[in-house]
This record gives sequence, C-alpha cells and structure tokens, in this order.
Amino acid sequence: MRECMDALATAYRDAAEGAALNGRRSDMLTRTVRPDAVYCLKLVGGVVPSLGIGSLRLNSDILTFPETDGKRRKVKVPAAPGERWVGLVLLFSTETGEPLAIFPDGVVQRFRVGGASGLAVRHLAREDARVAAIIGTGWQAGAQAMAVAVARPLDEIRCYSPNPESRSRFAQEMTAQLGVRVVPAASPEAAVKGADVVLCATNSLQPVLRREWLEPGMHVGSIRDRELPPEVLKAVDRVIIHDPDNMGSDHLVIAKGVEYREGTKEIVTDPELAALARAPSLAELVAGKVPGRSRPDEITCFLNYHGVGYQFAATGAVLYAKARAAGAGRELPGEWFTETVHP
Repeated sequence: MRECMDALATAYRDAAEGAALNGRRSDMLTRTVRPDAVYCLKLVGGVVPSLGIGSLRLNSDILTFPETDGKRRKVKVPAAPGERWVGLVLLFSTETGEPLAIFPDGVVQRFRVGGASGLAVRHLAREDARVAAIIGTGWQAGAQAMAVAVARPLDEIRCYSPNPESRSRFAQEMTAQLGVRVVPAASPEAAVKGADVVLCATNSLQPVLRREWLEPGMHVGSIRDRELPPEVLKAVDRVIIHDPDNMGSDHLVIAKGVEYREGTKEIVTDPELAALARAPSLAELVAGKVPGRSRPDEITCFLNYHGVGYQFAATGAVLYAKARAAGAGRELPGEWFTETVHP
C-alpha cells in the first residue's frame, strides 16, 4: 500500500501540472437476460508519462440492486464461467506504444481506492490522529484500513458491519495483517464516537454516517455516492473531491427502456450541494496547490467518488515492476497484440 500511495502521489502531482491525463469514463448500461439485472460495460483510461505507462481499465458487469430490510445495495454478480467477475487492466508503454501487461483489475482497483483515501488522510487528518473507524468490512474496507495505517501511526481501528460475523472476521484478519489493534463495534455510532478518522467503505445506496456523529477535528472519507447524507456534506468545514468530472453523471450512457436503479447523485439534485463540483481536487491537494487542514478542530472530508484512469497507470506500474522482478505472470508474444497494417 505504501508503494501504491507513493506512485499515486506522483500521478496526482503530474495531473495537477497537466502532465498526467485522465480519460473520460464511460458506463454503458443495457438490458441483459436477467430481469433483475442490467449489463454494464465500463471503460476508463489514463496516462502517467513520468512512469512511462498508459492504461485502460474495463469491466464487463452484470449488476443487480437487491434490497435487505428496505435498504438497497449494488451487487456485481459473478456470472462468468466458474462464478467469476470480469475486469481487466491493460498497460502500454509511452515510449514505444507496445502493450506491457494484461491483468485482472480487482487487486489494483482495491489499492487505488484505498491509496487515494490514504493520501487524503495524509494531507487532511490531524497529525496526532491515532484512532480510526471503518464503516464496512468488505474487500474495499480492508484497503481503507491498510491505507489509514500507512498514513498515520494508529493505536486502534474500529470496524462496523451489520453482520456480526463479518466484523469479527475483519477485525481478526486486519489485526494480524496490519499489526494494529482492530476491534469490532456493535453499532456505527459506537465505531465513530471519539475517532479521529472515519472512512466509509460500503456498497450501501443509503447513508451510513449521521450528522450528529461528527466531532470537531475529525477527518471523514467516503468511497461512493450517498454514503454521506447531504446534512453531513453541509456540516463539514473543508471538502476535497476526487475529480470534478466524477461529480455528475455525465459518464452514463443508458439504453432506451433501462432503469438506472442506483439513483441520482445528491449533488445533481440538491442546489445547496452543487458547489461541491467546484471544490478542490485531490490532485491539487497532493500537489500543494490548495491547503489541507488549517485548524485542529476543523472537520475535513474527502469524497473518493469513482476512479480516474491514471490511478490504474500508477498502481499498474507498481504491480508490473514487482511482477517482472519476481518472474510472475506469463510471457505472451508481442506480435499477438501489434500489427503490420496502419490502423
């Protein structure tokens, strides 16, 4: 995680100077054979010339939106043969244009999300932050725990999930992995109370943090839309967004007759939140173009909404270098992916 955060910091600084580029994201939603699902083809690319890498990330997903106790979640179905998901990252050389690597996106997806949150903690949390709370205990929550443990020397991480077994498992696994005491909390409020850093990492389509739980000096993070309700977004003192282009829904391309069940972002429908689209970006923060925390009692917030393409170039560069050094993976003939005719 530390290596990925350092590579991401390079990419964000380059992006702030206009050298690293993020391609426009596109989510294409159509019908599929399942009446309770939609098909989504998602594409995003990016380039970090200082790392010598261009990247393309694509997902071919079957999406469902089940409800449990009246609460809706977004769930990707492992519908490919063998009950597997489909997500790929392609890396290219900015020196020759040749393809360098092809690999599944799940691990770098986890590290790029966690790494971005970790960079925000590094620049926005109090220097004396020692207690973190993680709302969520899934795949992405683990990366949030890794990243906050890199960003600050923690004494304790508290975790919450509605499922007691999930939070107990998460606490045991992350304690062993991080060497930091991770304890399950009986409620989200108990996890958050007295915490210096609160990171939300769920697949919930409803808010998971309440305004009355905020305390002076907190840093709050969210990895998806609607985890934080409008009253929380209005109450914090300083907001950093991931990327201005990710704050609306312009990346969606929806076939006629397909219902977008994930819902509309509050920033699009609530005039009081529209200014968030003009908030400073993580790239500007990391590059020092905008200030971080200004007071110990300030409540800061990072909206880690959606990915940017150059994240996959940065984390992919780390993975590629480590794979080559370890002799991992399979060598494929370059001529399979290049051509002799002018494209």
